[in-house]
Amino acid sequence: MPLKKGFVHIYTGNGKGKTSAALGLCLRAIGRGLKCCFLQFVKGKITGEMLVANKLSNFEFIQLGRPGFDFKIVDEDYIRAENGIKLAEEKIKESDVIVLDEINVAIHLGLIPVEKVVKLVKEKPESVELILTGRHAKKEIIELADYVTEIRLLKHPFYRGVHGRKGIDY
Repeated sequence: MPLKKGFVHIYTGNGKGKTSAALGLCLRAIGRGLKCCFLQFVKGKITGEMLVANKLSNFEFIQLGRPGFDFKIVDEDYIRAENGIKLAEEKIKESDVIVLDEINVAIHLGLIPVEKVVKLVKEKPESVELILTGRHAKKEIIELADYVTEIRLLKHPFYRGVHGRKGIDY
């Protein structure tokens, strides 16, 4: 049963948990019979959520980033981002909930023009819930959103030399 009215969410900020928050919303939606699509921009590393997501019914998880992405932009990154936006334009028409994970980072890095995302937000079907995640959310998109959550970093083990842990951080 599709939603009567879908809203736009933004999870942004320097704190940990933006992708996890979007995944939690998807789990809740799937539990209620809604169809979710999770498009992950920039990231190209196998993650725990990716391994389990496609085992769930009504949940499609697609990574769009280059394997080994290291923030040194190459031509392939622009191509992957452009293909990701095209895929988002298709998937938004067939999903109840769609997540554009790390889309704000892709915009910030110049991989995707902010205008393309603004257009996608403005033209989303009325019944679709749209979630955009990643640091550096642009003002133009924040103004269009219904929910905006900034996750603030207070403390993180990374700053003590502890890198991401399999099963906890990815």
